[in-house]
Amino acid sequence: MFSLNRVQIIGYQTQPVQVRQTPGGISVVDLNLVAPYMFKAESGEMIAGKGFHTVTLWGPMAEVAGKFVRPGAQLFISGRLQTDSWQDEKTGEKRSKTKIVAQDMIFLDSKDGQRTPPEGAGAIAQCLNRADVVGNVTRDPEMRTTTGGQKVLTLGVASNERWKDRNSGEDKERVEFHNVVIWGELADQVSKAIKKGNRVYVTGRVQTRAWETKDGAKRTTTEIICESLLLLGVSNPAVQNNISNEVRSFSAPASEAAHAAPSSADINVEIPAVTYASEIKAEDLPF
Repeated sequence: MFSLNRVQIIGYQTQPVQVRQTPGGISVVDLNLVAPYMFKAESGEMIAGKGFHTVTLWGPMAEVAGKFVRPGAQLFISGRLQTDSWQDEKTGEKRSKTKIVAQDMIFLDSKDGQRTPPEGAGAIAQCLNRADVVGNVTRDPEMRTTTGGQKVLTLGVASNERWKDRNSGEDKERVEFHNVVIWGELADQVSKAIKKGNRVYVTGRVQTRAWETKDGAKRTTTEIICESLLLLGVSNPAVQNNISNEVRSFSAPASEAAHAAPSSADINVEIPAVTYASEIKAEDLPF
């Protein structure tokens, strides 16, 4: 794996679910989740916000959502960010929209329905909005200063995903371009240390904001509001004393070996194999 593109959302479905069918007979559902969250402003003040996310489900997962997901249901979604682009038929302009393609879905409500959060629950009753990306910086960081004097930096990061086409057997690859926004002291550090071509790990929250063009047309853009950024592929002096090119062999003392846990061969029980795999794989997606 050369890069990472993962998003985890805990939110509430905002409207009834409608199942569609592709020409090939694959079920598709678009969920619309709202995820309230709290974040700390540059002043240190905690501010409440809401994130709205479009989540696309394919195949059996879409069929399950069509049967059981109702407005107000709380869900956990794990997936990846995907930006679809097209040309506006009326204006000829290039348009794009970013969504989450789900790979896992978990129902969070109990059979008895949702419970009222207890007093003092505070932050532990909040929702989840987390994005993790490992990729390459596509352009040098751009630093700006807001009218209020806050520093904000924008960064482009590209991640790729590879899979084998289930019909043709051909190897496929898709590249996603992520807009990353960094504020405050971290923005200062990134502007000095990061440049185009660097490999980085970015974690933060997904945010979609609306804006208008000069001619009044409404547009939206999706960004990752960065909380942490790590520069990858660099040496670290702190670990140099722990790295050796010599091969070492380790043997446990006889006293430890005598008390070692029995192997599976010593136990007359058949241990089933465990396969950790998502229900929807990349090769199942029709693109």
